[in-house]
Amino acid sequence: MTFLALDAQKSLYTLQKSQLNFEQTLVVARASYLSKEMAIIQESVDPSTLDSDPNYIQLQTEQEQLEVRKESLDSQVQLLEQEISNLKTAVTNGIKNGCGLNLIGG
Repeated sequence: MTFLALDAQKSLYTLQKSQLNFEQTLVVARASYLSKEMAIIQESVDPSTLDSDPNYIQLQTEQEQLEVRKESLDSQVQLLEQEISNLKTAVTNGIKNGCGLNLIGG
């Protein structure tokens, strides 16, 4: 019966992974938007003043923060994928062991 608890935990991890994947999608979309905005500024401003343009600096800072967040999300998703895989194995083994015990017992 412990395999039922493991399966419930696996389902929870799967839900959490889906939420993280959604957040990853949002982060990537926002980073793409920022890149386009930065390109527009690059085209409209003298290249020598680009490093002092407050809008460009703000976009660049936000893009760097999003990259850090994306890396964090990537590692969290990888950990959850490992846990889900481990729980799938445990559930499968638990079902096999449970069925084996029932067959032996009668």
